[in-house]
Amino acid sequence: MILQGQRIVVTGSASGMGAAVVRDFAAHGAQVVAMDVNEAANVAAAATVQGPGKAYPVTCDVSAEASVQAAFATANRLLGGLDSLVHAAGISPSSPAEKTSTELWDRVIDINARGTFLTNVAAFDYLKDAGGRILNFASAAGVNGYPGKAAYSASKGAVLGWLRAVAVEWAPYRITVNAILPGIWTPMYEKTRSEMSPEQLRAHDALMATLIPLGGKLGDPDRDLAPVLRFLVTEDARFMTGQTFAIDGGLLMVR
Repeated sequence: MILQGQRIVVTGSASGMGAAVVRDFAAHGAQVVAMDVNEAANVAAAATVQGPGKAYPVTCDVSAEASVQAAFATANRLLGGLDSLVHAAGISPSSPAEKTSTELWDRVIDINARGTFLTNVAAFDYLKDAGGRILNFASAAGVNGYPGKAAYSASKGAVLGWLRAVAVEWAPYRITVNAILPGIWTPMYEKTRSEMSPEQLRAHDALMATLIPLGGKLGDPDRDLAPVLRFLVTEDARFMTGQTFAIDGGLLMVR
């Protein structure tokens, strides 16, 4: 019951890592507002959550300021305040850099970078009086760049730059801001795999086997990701801010 009484918003909650975090947090006692743009899938995912905590599904387009503000106001009403934000919402479409359309670029930046800005600022309004935790999902793509993912890499680089600035600015309010760099198997990753040819997929899997020391493939969201985030939203993590936590089996090492 490490999270009993905690009031937490999780974005991107309808599937993948966000859904796993909601399940885990509720199982450990948290009251969670689960935000996602896909209303039907979000409601269905929240219905599978088992207590003693609870998940409240709320529809939110993280790239739209009015939607974010309304969703956080609803979260505040449902929870009676806020202790933490886990911002996991994002997209990862593939495109060669030179063939990336302005429409695709704008969509990725709007959801991944603008969405981080909007949700963090909305959370700040409810955290500034008593402090709290913000965890933003970044990516190793924002550190190293990924071929075929130029727009995604740029958006996640923006997330990392944002985090380092607000970690300093918001420290006087006792708000910590950290980033997660996940190497986790998700529906988004499945979609990336589906866009590869059989030859590309074989080469990709062979490469992953050499790049990830622990098991040679991406991790499990329930077993490998959620328990780490569970710790990072507690008071025990109060002295860490502006950090990037790679949960990826050793894929991204400091060398």
